[in-house]
This record gives sequence, C-alpha cells and structure tokens, in this order.
Amino acid sequence: MPFVEKNGLKFYQFEHLPDIAVHAVFTRRGGVSTGQWSSLNMGGSVGDDPANVSANRIRAFESLGRNPESVFDVWQVHGTRTSYAVEPRDPNTHEDKADIIFTDNPDVTLYMRFADCTPLLFVDPVRRVVGLTHAGWQGTVQNVAGAAVSAMRERYGSKPAEIYAAIGPAIGPDHYEVGENVIEAARASFGDAAEALLPWVGEHRHFDLWAANRLQLKQAGITKIESANLCTACHTDDWFSHRQERGKTGRFGVLMGLKA
Repeated sequence: MPFVEKNGLKFYQFEHLPDIAVHAVFTRRGGVSTGQWSSLNMGGSVGDDPANVSANRIRAFESLGRNPESVFDVWQVHGTRTSYAVEPRDPNTHEDKADIIFTDNPDVTLYMRFADCTPLLFVDPVRRVVGLTHAGWQGTVQNVAGAAVSAMRERYGSKPAEIYAAIGPAIGPDHYEVGENVIEAARASFGDAAEALLPWVGEHRHFDLWAANRLQLKQAGITKIESANLCTACHTDDWFSHRQERGKTGRFGVLMGLKA
C-alpha cells in the first residue's frame, strides 16, 4: 500500500520508483505542532513555533533512517531555477532560491515543503541521481517539469527514457478554481492543449495541475510516470491545503535521498 505508518508518522510512498531511492511524502499526522499547524508542520514561514518545526523535521528524517544533518533545502520561489546538492546544507539556512533540486550524493537528503502545489520526484537509476521539484501554477506554466529534465540531462548525462518521475499529492482539478490570469498563462504555455487542462466545473474554470505536469513530463521524453492522484483540498485530514484552509495552515514535507 502507498501509505506507511512508522514511529507515529503517516507518509505516502510511490510503488514504482527504483529501489536506489528512499523517499516519503509526509502527511500532516504525527507531529508536535498544534492549532492550525496540527501536527506535522514542516513550514518555517507560516507562523508556527520554530522549535516545533525543527522537531517535526527531525521526526520525519529519523522515520526514514536519514540523518537530520543530511538536509538540503532551498527557498522555493515558484520558478524554474535548479540547485545541485553536492553536500548537506545548514538546516537553519536556505538562502538559495530554487524550485528544482538534485543530488548524486547518498549523504544528502533533499527536502521540500508543500500545501497544494505539486511535488515532482525524479530518479535516474542508471546515473544514480534523485531530485525534487516544486510545481505550483506559476512553475507549471513556466514548464518547471521540463526544466528539471533538462537539468538532469545537462548536469548528469541522464537520458529521459531511463528517468522515473512521480507526481505527488496536490490540489486536484475539482478544487482548483482559477482566474483569468492563470487561464491566459496556461493558454500561452500549452497552446491547443490548454483547453483540456482548464475544465469547466459549474460556471468556473479550473486548472488540472496533475495533467499539466504529466503532459510536460511526456513532452520532455519521460515515459515512466506514476501519479498519486490525491487531492490535498479533498483530504485535509491528511494534507495541509492552502486553498481549502484559506491560508491558515502548515506545510507537508517531501524527503528524498539515495541509498548508500
């Protein structure tokens, strides 16, 4: 089953990612935070007590058997810049602005945070590379998925046909109503394919982030794609959802690393 419970934490693991990678998409369950951040909040910029955020991060790392000091994270800014992790980062600093991170070092654990935006996970089992990408609507219309694949090719010599990709829990098309600015950006980015990605739900247009990112992964040459198809806004018992909880919420964490 995709959901695993360990040390009081509940997390999602994809079934078909290569075994060289250790990964988890953590739900909001099993942490020490309270109130609107209950309970495994990983977000340090949403008003939660920093001590609780730190304790939650350590719990998550230890549940996967990863050293908390192996962390590498970035300041996520809804763009397409890539940061390459050659060694861990001080857990109290993340000045590097990026939305794509990769590593080929087993001593590094990649770490990102989400609350409706789409987590994309990458594994190249041939060149032993893993990566995480943060794809909100802005990153999606900028083709952050394609940028991630290009980064793997240029940095590591990865071949798209050998790359595995996974689309994590995110706000689903049933809940993601968007305005004219997003509609216009999607049309500019996807051309004729945009209308299928902008379904009508009642009298309003919605944006299908799952399908949009899957399309871009396919266009980049990836054929091995797995999707969680879990809507964060539908399941706030498991996931933090910025849209559904009107901004008063936390962030769930995604961890990924290479086995030694």
